[in-house]
Amino acid sequence: METILLKSFSNRYLEAGCDEVGRGCLCGPVVAAAVILDDSFNQNLVNDSKKLTFKTRQELDGYIKSNVKDYAIAELSAAYIDEHNILNASIHAMHRALDQLKMTPELLLIDGNRFHPYNFIPHECIVKGDAKILSIACASILAKNYRDQLMIDLHQEFPHYGWNTNVGYATKEHRDALVKYGPTIHHRRSFRLDYSVYEEEIIVEAEM
Repeated sequence: METILLKSFSNRYLEAGCDEVGRGCLCGPVVAAAVILDDSFNQNLVNDSKKLTFKTRQELDGYIKSNVKDYAIAELSAAYIDEHNILNASIHAMHRALDQLKMTPELLLIDGNRFHPYNFIPHECIVKGDAKILSIACASILAKNYRDQLMIDLHQEFPHYGWNTNVGYATKEHRDALVKYGPTIHHRRSFRLDYSVYEEEIIVEAEM
């Protein structure tokens, strides 16, 4: 059954949908996007980026960028995440994306349940907003495409970790590589990265 996403939350204000990707990754930046839809925007394939194939996301990327009123993408590094924690980094990445918009939105639609006020603009936090609101879904697609490509490019320099397929998430391949090769400059040192210790704890628990 086709999912119908809401084109507007308020029907009154110029809205910007915001989303981020990469919160749960072991490495790489957190990336956020902000999107202001055009009234004529019409693309039924747009949905939560996690529900779309890589090919579909890539096809939608150009359409979204060419058919919205405004959009922006921002990233914050692993070092920033380590210094400020992943929640604050995720929210600040959204702020950075909003900073880059050419238009000034009147209402911010935020995916999730936490946000820090931005420039006295009202905001609404919407849990699973990327599966409910079209502008947030568009933001999720742009952010994910941007971050995935960045991790695929970094894979050329650090091929042992499988970033071309896991894009930094804690897959077995990625965890095993951390045990064998240790973390890179792109890994988040504030996240648990010592999976050799983790495996030893599992073995001890199993023997008790």
